[in-house]
Amino acid sequence: MPFIPHTSDDVRAMLAAIGAPDLDTLFEEIPSALRVGELPALPEALNELQVTRLMETRAADYPRPLCFLGAGAYEHHIPAAVWEIVGRGEFYSAYTPYQPEASQGTLQVLYEYQSMMAGLTGLAVSNASLYDGASALAEALLMAVRANRKSKSKRILIPRALHPLYRRTAHAIVHNQGIELVEVPYDPAGGHTPIEALAPYAGQDFAALVIPQPNFFGVLEEVDALTDWAHQHHALAVAVVNPTALAILKPPGEWGDAGADIACGDGQPLGSPLSSGGPYFGFLCCRREWVRQMPGRLVGRTVDLDGKTGFTLTLQAREQHIRRSKATSNICTNQGLMVTAATLYLSLLGPRGLEQVAAACHANTRVLVERLTQVPGISRVFDRPVFHEAVLRLPRPASEVLDGLLARGILGGFDLNDDYPELGHALLVCATETREEADLRRYAVALAALP
Repeated sequence: MPFIPHTSDDVRAMLAAIGAPDLDTLFEEIPSALRVGELPALPEALNELQVTRLMETRAADYPRPLCFLGAGAYEHHIPAAVWEIVGRGEFYSAYTPYQPEASQGTLQVLYEYQSMMAGLTGLAVSNASLYDGASALAEALLMAVRANRKSKSKRILIPRALHPLYRRTAHAIVHNQGIELVEVPYDPAGGHTPIEALAPYAGQDFAALVIPQPNFFGVLEEVDALTDWAHQHHALAVAVVNPTALAILKPPGEWGDAGADIACGDGQPLGSPLSSGGPYFGFLCCRREWVRQMPGRLVGRTVDLDGKTGFTLTLQAREQHIRRSKATSNICTNQGLMVTAATLYLSLLGPRGLEQVAAACHANTRVLVERLTQVPGISRVFDRPVFHEAVLRLPRPASEVLDGLLARGILGGFDLNDDYPELGHALLVCATETREEADLRRYAVALAALP
């Protein structure tokens, strides 16, 4: 047992206390076939200089590819100040602020974050926060079923154009509570969910309608019409949004005549690096009338007996109440570090800066699609406006094209064959503000050069 922080005396004292003669006896219930024993492949220890040189050598062997891969996680520029500040001890080591008298800094950060997200979504209330965008959607659906008193249904309409991982995650979380997700087809020409696709469900009882903006194909949905349809049929409108896109698109709180009821999504674009898939964080906002059904933590601002401003957790719908399926919250952490990064990111960029980022993303994607569709055999699949992703049709399987591009140092996009086989050889491409003209040109040249 060489990798435990105990001395030989500690081990002997522990064994004596429990009555075991040695460590082998302690672990005798583990079959010998499952025991690892020694680790012969583990190299000898290196000093700091040697480790640095080793990692630099390995990094040089695997140069960072040019990324045009989106599909729910996006490469954005993160100001250096964000993680320089987040890495400070008072932020880096902070955890759940159960004691407000000792956690005023953490609580204030969360309050500022909630205020920014409420402003970004155009809704009254924000929580802090959820694990990621997919589980945020699941929590939003559970919330919608609880909140919608006009419906006795546990059925929810969910577009097939919504992120497939979001759909699978939501189903995995909500189906044990008897909630049924009914998929709505997308328009094969536009890639959106038209009002006509909802016609078969008119007159039926549904608790909610999920509305992505943009959807998984990058296509912009007719959010006003979809929101009004949901409300006309006594269903709540649940928005799944990209927070960067909200800098230039109408916020969910202004959709339709009354606005969406709930908005959720992944906060990764707001200051979180890709990091091989996480950790990220989810956000959830809602109209004021649904606040008591909101999961997670809500931070409020108040004054103490001396009139001094203070912050505290309020309306805590905690999972520790042990109400099982009746619990309002299924969240065990507030992803505080990533939320702090998002707060700093938004405060440093400001409204104008975020708008510039979103506009640059949109402009780069338009140029990228224009260049790529000039390559023989490449065309757009859908004809509707997009934000910063678009679906392209290829003359051969996307997996082969992506392998060829990777060999040339380019992550070319997301292969849609597994999730949407009906689209044929289809590729989802993305361009954020991090891409320059030379990058777009390099992708087009590499694609044209593939055999």
